[in-house]
Amino acid sequence: MAVATGGAPVPVLLLDISAGYIMVVMNGLDLAILGLLHEQELHGYEIRRRLRDDLGLFANISFGSLYPALSRLERAGLVVTATDEVRAGRAAIPLTGSLGGERAVLRARRTSGGRAPASRRSRKVYRITEAGRAQFARLLEDPAQAATDDDHGFGLRLAFARHLSPGARLGLLERRRAQLAERLAAETARAGGTGLDAYTRSLAQHASEATERDISWLDHLIEVERLGLGDTTASHTPAPDPATTKGSNP
Repeated sequence: MAVATGGAPVPVLLLDISAGYIMVVMNGLDLAILGLLHEQELHGYEIRRRLRDDLGLFANISFGSLYPALSRLERAGLVVTATDEVRAGRAAIPLTGSLGGERAVLRARRTSGGRAPASRRSRKVYRITEAGRAQFARLLEDPAQAATDDDHGFGLRLAFARHLSPGARLGLLERRRAQLAERLAAETARAGGTGLDAYTRSLAQHASEATERDISWLDHLIEVERLGLGDTTASHTPAPDPATTKGSNP
């Protein structure tokens, strides 16, 4: 496409963003928000902080992206809002400089403990509904979506894996391992190919070594899950303790 500017036409680059891609992004953000609210009610500012700092998966999210998503979830009946009154600081009663004013101040201090009434401001707090909990479970357990997860999508599901059943957790880890095994084969072939200079080859080798470490880490998690599934005396198998895992998070 070209736009005329009074002279020669200037080409304009149009970005083709498919509806499927937009849905993947929306589902990822919905899963993260509902997952946080599944554990406790939160203010919008706290949701943003935890998305950025605790999950570490939405480092660039802004309020301009977050609040429309929260409004969409509220319209869908997946979250509700309530007003939370926050107590502000109490200001000292000012002196007026007149006899009548001073008497008024003294009377006010006797009746209010020497301080002015506390001011309050309201903040909106978000709470998940039962429909929201059901949607969170569907998004988290969707095997079709999980099968196509990228690094970001897998990390998001793993962050909430404690809400999955043991069998579903094992499936998540095994699918991820299969994805990384395919990636490793491609990276190894590239590193061993011809036509690469020493620096490019070093980068390819570094990538394959990182993938090997991720696979080793996943093998440990998979072993823990399989051991848990073999324990028939347990009514519920908890997610592995991150403190006992090895390697790095892919």
